[in-house]
Amino acid sequence: MDGRHDEGPHEHDRGLTHDLPVLARRRMIRLMAGAYLVPLVGCTADGKPTASASPSGPACAEIPQETAGPFPGDGSNGVNVLKESGVVRSDITRSFGRSAGGTARGVPLTVTLTVVEAASGCGTPKRGAAVYVWHCDRAGAYSLYSDGVTEENYLRGVQETDDQGRATFTSVFPGCYQGRWPHVHFEVFGSLADATAAGPVTGTSQLAFPREVCEAVYATEGYERSVTHLSGLSIETDGVFGDGHDQQLATVTGGVDEGFRASLTVPV
Repeated sequence: MDGRHDEGPHEHDRGLTHDLPVLARRRMIRLMAGAYLVPLVGCTADGKPTASASPSGPACAEIPQETAGPFPGDGSNGVNVLKESGVVRSDITRSFGRSAGGTARGVPLTVTLTVVEAASGCGTPKRGAAVYVWHCDRAGAYSLYSDGVTEENYLRGVQETDDQGRATFTSVFPGCYQGRWPHVHFEVFGSLADATAAGPVTGTSQLAFPREVCEAVYATEGYERSVTHLSGLSIETDGVFGDGHDQQLATVTGGVDEGFRASLTVPV
């Protein structure tokens, strides 16, 4: 099963409506960070932070807190994939522990998130933390929730961060659905034990992709709907990224044939 389904007013098309309640709090966080003239925090292709500490304020800004959206699968909105055996994995393209056993198809994508301590100037990696990532398939459907893929749990997984604070996932490039810029959701936990118990979350945010990369991917087979949806969007007017996306825009390398590699530094 490749996760594709017919176009229509599916639940995943209401993502922006569900995202709105947390935006006011996120904007307040932005204002507070701006008041300290915090330098821009970015990352290089190998996932290392590029910003240095500011002498006049916080060492570096924490990753903006975002909504988990309506399809988190972490127990906060129905199903809880975090407590299922097999969720700790690096390759998230296949469903696990389910009779459906589907595989998400699409352009290969590797996502590396480097979790660092904001208070250290983004220079100290958070080893032994855990990251849970999830995103839609190339048709814009979310496993566990969307019509046709409720029995699947692909494109969801947890990884413990290594000595450099990195968690890497093998996936496929997500599609673009109505009303939202292409993105990957993620939650950071203090430990792997916290993550697999659906325990307290250290941070929740989203990773965004550059337009030129999205356009290259969406020109390939299977992403036809994404072409239409992306044409009416911009990252500047997106309901989540529109008030600032510098810390969430991934560094992306690669190509359609060999696959893409996206990296982002996540200060917490």
